[in-house]
Amino acid sequence: MSQNKKLQAQSVNLPPEPLDSEQRRAIEILAGAGPLGFTDTTLLAHGFSIELLIGLIRAGLATAQPEVLKTGARREIEVDRVKITDAGRKALES
Repeated sequence: MSQNKKLQAQSVNLPPEPLDSEQRRAIEILAGAGPLGFTDTTLLAHGFSIELLIGLIRAGLATAQPEVLKTGARREIEVDRVKITDAGRKALES
């Protein structure tokens, strides 16, 4: 299963829990990302794990949408575009 399908398959809201320091750091980065968010690849490069991203998505703090990026002559890669949700913004306030 690709990272994209793994993130998409886990999109389920769960009751809110307090953010740990790594979750807070990820949500803060997403909050500063603007309307396009970041790709999962970029977030992995920041040191976040797939498991952490799945946890944010399950908690309803972020969303992930599949996207195909063109990288050159007929080359495409699948990524997930990860964005903060309103619930994620609210979690930063607490």
